[in-house]
Amino acid sequence: MGKITGFMEFERKGPAYRPVPVRLRDWREVYEPQDDASIAEQGARCMDCGIPFCMQGCPLGNRIPAFNDNVYRSRWAQAAEQLFSTNNFPEFTGRLCPAPCESACVLGIASDPVTIERIEYEVAEHAFTHGFDVASSAARETGKNVAVVGSGPAGLAAAAQLRSVGHSVTVYERSDALGGLLRYGIPEFKLEKSVLDRRLKVMRASGIKFHTNVTVGSGGSPLADLQRNHDAVLLAIGSTIPRLIPVPGADLEGVMPAMTYLEAANRAVLDGEPSPLSAEGLHVVILGGGDTGADCLGTAHRQGAASVVQIEIMDRPPDDRPNDQPWPTMARLFKTTSAHQEGGERRFSTETLEFIGDGKVQELVLADHATSETIRAAADLVLIAAGFVGPELERLGLNVDPFTTTRATLSVGSDWRIAAVPGASPVFACGDAVRGQSLIVWAIAEGRSAANAIDTFLGGEASVLPAPVEPYGLSW
Repeated sequence: MGKITGFMEFERKGPAYRPVPVRLRDWREVYEPQDDASIAEQGARCMDCGIPFCMQGCPLGNRIPAFNDNVYRSRWAQAAEQLFSTNNFPEFTGRLCPAPCESACVLGIASDPVTIERIEYEVAEHAFTHGFDVASSAARETGKNVAVVGSGPAGLAAAAQLRSVGHSVTVYERSDALGGLLRYGIPEFKLEKSVLDRRLKVMRASGIKFHTNVTVGSGGSPLADLQRNHDAVLLAIGSTIPRLIPVPGADLEGVMPAMTYLEAANRAVLDGEPSPLSAEGLHVVILGGGDTGADCLGTAHRQGAASVVQIEIMDRPPDDRPNDQPWPTMARLFKTTSAHQEGGERRFSTETLEFIGDGKVQELVLADHATSETIRAAADLVLIAAGFVGPELERLGLNVDPFTTTRATLSVGSDWRIAAVPGASPVFACGDAVRGQSLIVWAIAEGRSAANAIDTFLGGEASVLPAPVEPYGLSW
């Protein structure tokens, strides 16, 4: 513990935001740089608790008190060593994770929790800037080869782990570029794609092979071919079927899944061209109050929307932790993102009843459950950010998880293996394809755990790789 009284002396303080009028003119990340002295103060706030509940709150089991203390003492290399030992991609989670570790921070019981996520970001950036180790290297080659289908955070984490113990790894991605939702689902103002490309460069240098524009299953490369050509196959295909809103008018032009809109926007930014689905001059309605909805909100602002309304069917979350969501659980609290600071209207307790238009959407009919009134809202563009119902399983012909009823996910055993899949080599699965739509930190944790199972299978003995989590449903 670096400074015994640090949590009493220093207030929680994150980086400043760039001014709204400035950041709306570009797609860069929204934060101003934070100096090392300020970051050290935030590290000093860590109480180094006897039982570090923050580590239990983190699916990866990050050694949070250790890297907080090292940051306070300006020992950045040691902090990086601690962080990268449990998290393959802290440069991603430091930007995108909702930080369940902070919900579990003991200091948060009576005060503001430590800025764990931002400290993680700073440690990762210092590591890349100063040339510290950001990936583990293989001491020997095993002669075994693994196919990883999907290049999102789960697939990339598994690939990095398997390569670190000497297996040959090939990643297959059906899109034209690597990264899964990190590439085309997350706006540039939350994750500049140079950060993703920087990590992919490190992975290529380690010997991992990547192939894009490869579809596995019907209409593409048969799964059986991968099994014949590899000693193991891992499916990390994500949860990509959007949850839609089946009400009258849902087929009108201008009503679309959020990811359709976000992918077009991300591609346009990368190509330096206007998006074919631009919100410029339009009245935009976003159905869904979560992070994807906020991503649509910030994107619409930058495209010059005439107005933006974000609608959530659930009640407004409370500002403070409710009694039925006690510490150290991750409570559902009212959240204001950088996109919300930029403008737009938010409505809660509001249900969509109908889309109205003559071929193209013009209005929404809404039920305001707080007032029991039926209202109408102008809409030229409606973005449905209601989550996902599962992975695209039909093209793979695989079993559905018996533990879930609302989401059709892949069923795996305790060894992350899909039972009863015929073929020359076993098929494993992890990430959102197994768990259902979840957090990036869970995807990385599952990728690491699946790598442990695959390495155990290939080596015939217990793997030295960590396995931070069990498959979803098996630990109930």
